[in-house]
Amino acid sequence: MKKITALLLSAVILLTTACAKPASGDNDGIPYWTDDSPAMQSIMEFVSSVCDENSASYVPPEERIAVFDSDGTLFGELFPTYFDQCLMMHRLLHDDTYEAAAEDKKFAQELETALLSGQPEPDSPRSTGQITTESFKGFTVEEYRSYIRKFMSEPAVGFEGMTYGEGYYRPMVSLVKYLVAHDFAVYIVSGAETNLLRELWKDSLGDWIPPYRVIGSTISLVATGQGDKAARSYNLTAEDEILIGGDMTFKNLKMGKVASIVNQIGIPPLLAFGNSSGDFAMAEYAVRNGGRGYMLLCDDTERDYGDTEKAAKFAEECKKWGFETVSMKDEFTTIYGERVQKTQIAQEEELAPAA
Repeated sequence: MKKITALLLSAVILLTTACAKPASGDNDGIPYWTDDSPAMQSIMEFVSSVCDENSASYVPPEERIAVFDSDGTLFGELFPTYFDQCLMMHRLLHDDTYEAAAEDKKFAQELETALLSGQPEPDSPRSTGQITTESFKGFTVEEYRSYIRKFMSEPAVGFEGMTYGEGYYRPMVSLVKYLVAHDFAVYIVSGAETNLLRELWKDSLGDWIPPYRVIGSTISLVATGQGDKAARSYNLTAEDEILIGGDMTFKNLKMGKVASIVNQIGIPPLLAFGNSSGDFAMAEYAVRNGGRGYMLLCDDTERDYGDTEKAAKFAEECKKWGFETVSMKDEFTTIYGERVQKTQIAQEEELAPAA
């Protein structure tokens, strides 16, 4: 009996020790980050403190929230512009099935020319989000997401060995997986449209960030039989399909991101990651509630289309706000993967080739 008791006690000790061991990555760092990365060390130390039940900084798993912007934080935004704007130009200029309004087509052409030649962007007749939404009016949500997926398979302008759908930052995707392994609920909180974001991230992060944790700008949706009735006055029928109504109803930027976090998450984030002043509000919301804000610097001119002068100015602004910064040049061992090569964007290229 004593022998059995001793064996049971040994098993309990082994099990306890195994449970107490740090998750994979605690000692080896986060994949694709340099070993001497200040940001990585800061993040890991913070995560260790909030996960340690004996620490005064301990936070229970149900309150461990991390929020990430998408464009420029998790995903490239220099192709040479945001993914959703590349999609817009494809739809308006290079899709033979769609006849864009003359004013919108003129703007899209001027925008494409300016982006390829490094010139200032032209003034938009309406927001680019609104123009994009109007261009998909009447699509079912499934058709819209299928269209996005098809566009994701196109080669990304300015790079060799990468499609638009593969334009995510490997180090930041690894960071998301690291946080989930430490019982963080990770949300994407972006200015891009919600259904677009869900399709964009389904393959690479769908197992770590389910669709209900993707929060973006919202567009109007209507039922096929709804007609002119307001949503509050119409009930969905068995015959109805859900269509894009053609209006951008909420742009998820700056204070809008905080409102989305309050309304859709309900708990302030412990960690907020961004890359522009559009992310400052949600980072401030994290910091004022005991968390931390981290901002990426677009300072890599070899592997991406960075701007060192812009990055330096942004770093100073982040310092004033109390946010930590991440140098893509110095702290990432790769950005898009080793097989991806940056090329020179040529003016004769098309940002969105014909389907």
